[in-house]
Amino acid sequence: MSQSSFNIFSFQGKMKTLHLSWMAFFITFAVWFNFAPLLLAVKESLGLTTEEIKTLLILNVAITIPARVIVGSLTDRYGPRVVYSALLAICAIPCFAFAFSETFLQAAIARFALGFVGAGFVIGIRLVSEWFPHNELGTAEGIYGGWGNFGSAAAAFTLPTVALIFGGEDGWRYAMAATGVLSLLFSFIFYANISDTPKGSTYFKPENLTAMEVTSKGDFFLLLLMKIPMYAALALLAWKLSPTNIDMISANVTYSLYAGLVTLYLYEWSQVWKVNKSIFTTPVAEIHQYKFKQVAVLNVLYFATFGSELAVVSMLPLFFSETFELTPVVAGMVASAYAFMNLVSRPGGGWVSDKCGRKSTLIILTAGLALGYLLMAQIDGSWTLWVAVGAAMLCSFFVQAGEGAVFATVPLIKRRMTGQIAGMTGAYGNVGAVVYLTVLSFVDYQTFFYVIAVTAFVGLVTLLFMVEPQGQIAEVNQDGSVTLIDVGSH
Repeated sequence: MSQSSFNIFSFQGKMKTLHLSWMAFFITFAVWFNFAPLLLAVKESLGLTTEEIKTLLILNVAITIPARVIVGSLTDRYGPRVVYSALLAICAIPCFAFAFSETFLQAAIARFALGFVGAGFVIGIRLVSEWFPHNELGTAEGIYGGWGNFGSAAAAFTLPTVALIFGGEDGWRYAMAATGVLSLLFSFIFYANISDTPKGSTYFKPENLTAMEVTSKGDFFLLLLMKIPMYAALALLAWKLSPTNIDMISANVTYSLYAGLVTLYLYEWSQVWKVNKSIFTTPVAEIHQYKFKQVAVLNVLYFATFGSELAVVSMLPLFFSETFELTPVVAGMVASAYAFMNLVSRPGGGWVSDKCGRKSTLIILTAGLALGYLLMAQIDGSWTLWVAVGAAMLCSFFVQAGEGAVFATVPLIKRRMTGQIAGMTGAYGNVGAVVYLTVLSFVDYQTFFYVIAVTAFVGLVTLLFMVEPQGQIAEVNQDGSVTLIDVGSH
């Protein structure tokens, strides 16, 4: 672990790894969210209905739920360098396919596949955790998450201009394809310049790729319980697309999807059992134990933080334009203030977490988030616009600082499983987005904000069960010797 100073302007050693990581994440987000700013052009060009456009927005986040879990496991096994480079290169393909689609079906399939690029986030979480000591980890992960996340805002600002430069009714196609070209080029840059660990460090791999290891009987059942919402969110998406709702897929396809999800869940049961059955006969040595409830708490908090961010970013322009009678352009600019906060607030959350402790930081930020959404639920046309924007920015500060604090804690639970844990926690963010956006399609804006506030209060309650990471975690080298990794002050 390099002990050199934390200098944001340096491009050497661990700082080079950090900068290339957030750039990779930035590009994945620009590709993933290249659709929103060009939505109207796509709608016109392909002759789509408003329902079809909404369907494309839902498809955009659907596959990311399982993708984050799968990519997290692959990262633990094959290392971030190979997995990130491959993801950047492969996801350029559906990006090009969407840019040059001619029909709704082609666009829908390409958009669904593009959701995979949203899994890039979890790869960098493991990579950054390999390069930074525990007392800098929150700040480093916060910069990685916050600056990378900004890719979606950057796409919103630049792509409409790029489309205009190319001009004509196909301008949007070239603007989207440009993000794909960027992704493809960066995959080679990343591969050439990154190593998985600092020189002389071991890259610890989990013994199992198929399921997460747990170290107690109670944790075994808690893991199976925590898997349910991920399948439920996918079932919710299927239901949303079914004849009872927007009628994009037939009843038979809907029931096949339900059956498929149940089968997958049962298969996952069998894998979790296969990996963990030994704990029912042989207790795990104390030095190798970890508490899965830590992961469960972080899942719930990320559901409320990142889940609400994804949902609110999707609905905020509409909310502002309807509440304050703004033009779409002005509403989009005003709403982007929410995403803009990411540059400071997510690294800020990680930094505070490094300085003041993981648990206390999460308690304060989650309470702030709950109150922030209660405040947003009060916004109506009688408010002055700039006060409403201020309320949204205040709320987003707590949301994004909360995300930073969650991922300041994720790598401190069990090093060799960081990818798997980050994958599951990250997936919970998307589960939250699917749930909140589905709620929004049935209720008014005020109720929508109240629902998020309530889930944040649930997160606060779960924090009572969290334990501050401290001391060391043990990992076993290939030769059988044990390495102790510092995760907190003693």
